[in-house]
Amino acid sequence: MLQVSRKFEYGLHAVTFLALQGSEKIVTVKEMAAEIGFSQVFLAKAMQNLKKAGIVRSVQGVKGGYALGKSPDKITVADIGTAIEGAPHLMRCTQENCECEIESNCNHKGYMVNLQFRIHELLGETTVAMLLERFGKR
Repeated sequence: MLQVSRKFEYGLHAVTFLALQGSEKIVTVKEMAAEIGFSQVFLAKAMQNLKKAGIVRSVQGVKGGYALGKSPDKITVADIGTAIEGAPHLMRCTQENCECEIESNCNHKGYMVNLQFRIHELLGETTVAMLLERFGKR
């Protein structure tokens, strides 16, 4: 069945962790990994993707680390997923250049495209601020 990647999970936890710290607090990957309970090496890779997307910002130097690059109400779960994994695709047939051997006879492509759209729509409607409110963290 469907399962999100560990890298996406790390990214989502990191962004919500940073949101709880406030926009000005700089946190190192080591501190985040220890607090959340994730691999520091794997979390560092996710943070690089989030930085490229502008979701987090990095500060260089001795007191360097990461902080949110946007307000939690401006960051959606879809933003995080796209930054980490790229454009969503549930199956080969939902990608732009479908290379499925049964594409011309497939009865399920329309359903899968719709399912992918609806999942992405839900993720796009859910902000980090909403996640924090839902769990009483804000």
